[in-house]
Amino acid sequence: VIIIEETLQLAKTDFTTSFSYKAENWEAYTKHNYAKFNVWHTWIEYINRLLGALSGLAILVMAGLSIREWKRQKSITLLSILSVFLIGFQGWLGAVVVYSELAPVKITIHMVMALVIVAVLLYLLYLSQSKYERQKTDLPFKNVLVLALLLSLIQIILGTQVRQLVDDAVATFGYENKSAWMANPTLLFYVHRTFSIVITLVVIFIWYRNRSKKYELWGITPMLALVLGEAFTGIAMYYFDFPVLSQPLHLVLASLLFGVQFYLILQVFVHQKTTELS
Repeated sequence: VIIIEETLQLAKTDFTTSFSYKAENWEAYTKHNYAKFNVWHTWIEYINRLLGALSGLAILVMAGLSIREWKRQKSITLLSILSVFLIGFQGWLGAVVVYSELAPVKITIHMVMALVIVAVLLYLLYLSQSKYERQKTDLPFKNVLVLALLLSLIQIILGTQVRQLVDDAVATFGYENKSAWMANPTLLFYVHRTFSIVITLVVIFIWYRNRSKKYELWGITPMLALVLGEAFTGIAMYYFDFPVLSQPLHLVLASLLFGVQFYLILQVFVHQKTTELS
């Protein structure tokens, strides 16, 4: 593969080339068009792969150590082994996303799979505690917790689509012209923004209900703080032309919010432990 005038060309057959370019020996490379080198994108992608590899190694070690828990709690071993396959599948999805030149649907699937892995690992963490028990709460409170988690998941999916709209605007107007990125937002952006208001109100209700009923669940206050942080970074991006690190911080907060909400679900739905692990 060679680069000619910022296009990728693939050799039609094996041959020894010279310093002169002969168009009849080459054809367009169609898997992607990363002909123009971008140092930031390259380093971000490379660091992402390194972190993914480290995560995979940690999960592989965890799966190996989980075998000793087979006799006492088979679910820990099975979920640990499942995590190995999930992280492998996620790595393959990452390659698909890159080759698709960051297709919105594939980015969304990649993001959702990351959250699935987070959920499985949190469940494993919960199961592996020496003691845990289901927190006593009323049914409406449990239902609202589930609703909040589902709304957050939908909001994250919408957010990946809005991010693609921003990327398209960057390609059109240039990185320096940030004020034009969201000059003409689409309906999808307004739906995303409206969802953020709904989620904030639901989480405030959960926080108030937990306080008034004295459930004392872990994670309620952090969940409220994360939702407010999400709202703040979203407002900063739209009204203050995408301050430095506002986009990645918005995404990180959303992922942390999902994790906290899922852990809250475990606290109110998972039954009291019957076999204590050492």
